[in-house]
Amino acid sequence: MAKQVSGIAKFQIPGGQATPAPPVGTSLGKYGVNLGQFVQAFNDKTKEYNGTPIPVVVTVYNDRSFDFVTKSPPAASLLKQAAGIAKGSGVPHVTKVGTVTREQCAAIAQTKMEDLNARSIDQAVKMIEGTARSMGLNVEG
Repeated sequence: MAKQVSGIAKFQIPGGQATPAPPVGTSLGKYGVNLGQFVQAFNDKTKEYNGTPIPVVVTVYNDRSFDFVTKSPPAASLLKQAAGIAKGSGVPHVTKVGTVTREQCAAIAQTKMEDLNARSIDQAVKMIEGTARSMGLNVEG
């Protein structure tokens, strides 16, 4: 007999740096999940990301067990790393804060391809370039 799902929680945590504090504690505590067990499993799985925000979807079952799926990092955080900036522009069409190349956008699109709703890598690159422009980054190349 299959386990019954008692809830699904979605949140972002820096890779390899999860703690039982919010957002983990507030999202999973209400389901009675062993927070230490989740934190240990998440940190082991995402230690190579080291601080990059990682979206996670946790499925909690009636017996308080859980499964979780990690997604690829958000395009905005990958673009900030590629451009070497701390944050995007507040007025993106007026104030430009950095530059990325098409090759960097293609690499980011390749990383995120499984989480994007694009049919080809070319469409995925266009989506990443659009995100870059909306952050106030110039796309060159």
